[in-house]
Amino acid sequence: MLLYEKEGWELSYQHIAGVDEVGRGCLFGDVVAAAVILPARLIIEGVDDSKKLTAKKRDALYEIIMDQALAVSVGHVESTVIDEINIKQASRLAMRKAVEGLIQQPDYMLIDAEKVDLPLPQRSIIKGDASSQSIAAASIVAKVTRDRLCEGLWEELYPDYGIKLHKGYATKLHREQIKTLGVTPMHRRSFIGNILAEQQTLF
Repeated sequence: MLLYEKEGWELSYQHIAGVDEVGRGCLFGDVVAAAVILPARLIIEGVDDSKKLTAKKRDALYEIIMDQALAVSVGHVESTVIDEINIKQASRLAMRKAVEGLIQQPDYMLIDAEKVDLPLPQRSIIKGDASSQSIAAASIVAKVTRDRLCEGLWEELYPDYGIKLHKGYATKLHREQIKTLGVTPMHRRSFIGNILAEQQTLF
């Protein structure tokens, strides 16, 4: 999990930021990105692609990452902006916001399958969250941050939609609640056009 980091260290980069996002495929809520700079040569046992970990394991690793990292930052882009600029550009914007929010300026970035619009050396790695500890750490921070919003604030704002259960993804429950209750201001209208079209044909 340190192969790509070692390549960076060999090029004399000291502050390598892993960058990843979560919530790209959701119908509801922000896309959330995280940037994490870990100390050089630190190994955190168990860090992996956040999707492969249980919620309990993610929470435990989140605390370790937040304690051990040199810098951590999270960037959000809300649903209205996602609808305006599309999800790919919104994901990139969230990543850029995350990197710009770091208290330590990175000199190199490892990014999960994307590019960040900043004038910094960077490397895009397909499935980077499964092959780079820095990117995996960012994926865990982003996932835990977004899940906690789904289970807390967003669930409180819209308690009838089951946000804490499906985290905004297009589950059967979520689609049914959209058809029954309509969309909220936090739904991505560009994502649910087909659901709304189907709803309109029912009347």
